[in-house]
Amino acid sequence: QVRLVESGGRLVQAGDSQRLSCAVSGRAFSNTGMGWFRQAPGKEREFVAAINWSATITYYGESVKGRFTISRDNAKNTVYLQMNSLKPEDTAVYYCALSTRTMVPTRQSLYEYWGQGTQVTVSS
Repeated sequence: QVRLVESGGRLVQAGDSQRLSCAVSGRAFSNTGMGWFRQAPGKEREFVAAINWSATITYYGESVKGRFTISRDNAKNTVYLQMNSLKPEDTAVYYCALSTRTMVPTRQSLYEYWGQGTQVTVSS
């Protein structure tokens, strides 16, 4: 059974940095695309970032470009999201997701496996 477990979410102040981790187990991590999405209260879940297997291709949502960085450690079956210059509007539950497609999707429907999410709260 494929399992994705996010960690690292916590309460921080505006301007702070935070790193989220997502550990994958239960299937080969190779040849997978990994993504981060988030859902704020009362809003739809939105795309944050994605990375391909070799970490040579990354995509970011417009609202996080220049502040967030996605990376992965294939030896540890883990993907990360480094978040800098956090803003109150970054407050959300952050989900990681795995896609078995060779492309790097930004659409949620193209991800087959999802974690349970980790709460990030940014106070002003």
